[in-house]
Amino acid sequence: MGSLAVSRIEELDRGGPSLADEVATIARKELAPLAPAIDHGEIYPAEVLRRFGEAGAWRSHLPHEGPADLRCAIEAMAAIGEVCGATAFMAWCQNTLVWYAGNSCNLKLARRFGDGFASGKILGGTGLSNPMKSFFGIEKLKLKGRKVDGGYVVRGALPWVSNLGPDHFFGTIFEREDAHGEIVMCLADCADPAITLTPCKPFLAMDGTGTYGVQFRDVFVPDELILAEQAGPFVKKIRAGFILLQLGMGLGLIKDCINIMDEVDSSLGHVNRYLPQQPVHFKELFGELERETMLLARDPYNTEDAYWRKVIALRLRAGDASVAAAHAAMLHCGARGYLKSHRVQRRLREAYFVAIVTPATKQLRKMLADA
Repeated sequence: MGSLAVSRIEELDRGGPSLADEVATIARKELAPLAPAIDHGEIYPAEVLRRFGEAGAWRSHLPHEGPADLRCAIEAMAAIGEVCGATAFMAWCQNTLVWYAGNSCNLKLARRFGDGFASGKILGGTGLSNPMKSFFGIEKLKLKGRKVDGGYVVRGALPWVSNLGPDHFFGTIFEREDAHGEIVMCLADCADPAITLTPCKPFLAMDGTGTYGVQFRDVFVPDELILAEQAGPFVKKIRAGFILLQLGMGLGLIKDCINIMDEVDSSLGHVNRYLPQQPVHFKELFGELERETMLLARDPYNTEDAYWRKVIALRLRAGDASVAAAHAAMLHCGARGYLKSHRVQRRLREAYFVAIVTPATKQLRKMLADA
């Protein structure tokens, strides 16, 4: 594990100043004023994402000749998510991109992109929504490729890939047309003229996340951009981290929903006490989710089936809890929460995203049934 990652974990164990504290300060000062505009799609917060990178937010979970630890990365993401769910999602995209490169055996790729991704100098995302669904029989792979000298030629289209821009990269998977059943994982360069980014129709929330439809028109993917020639074993290695990192989105959102309920207690507590779900209930639930997350995040390479089931079940609980907490916060706010100017309505819309983003609630339930 890299020296910075080790130092961050030692800080977490000692209880001293943490990465999450540094990220929270940036989030409160620089991100909070931008949150409504990000939600409405008026801006994409590239500079704030780079500021988080400068603070070490995208680097703490990097493996180095041994185990990886996701705890600091998740706590930092939760600090972002407490302020803005959309940016917490982009943080997850960036962290997964770092996770892919950090676990690749392609040394040329690691040398070229490792520090750029981890520092935030190069931004990007993950195009694994369709592949992750395909592995569980929900969809078929949408990208096809064939081997050529020096790499592969890839064609097809992905409907939604986030945290993108004209100079960004993302990881994805294609099926080889010339080798039945073989799948390859690669990096895609948005600057490639054979790749087209098409803005998506407006979403219910989180429109400033740099989300595009991506068209591959016989894109040449050189060997230097191959994350894994055999994507199956590679995905099995990274899948727990892929899912566990999403817990940062849910934990941050739930914490702010608790804050919102507490904020209105002085003026509405006399009537809110009749509501069935109270802040104390969500504080207990948050504590349970956080403890289990930190326990599982210590060991993302665990290959035991029981561990994998725990990861899936925890992610499912986090999605359900996010929606429940945001719903309760809206009811606690009452009419004032129905104003567009109140952040609780944004938190409710963001909560549904936590439950819908791949792997969505319904996919997680299928995964548990199949496991």
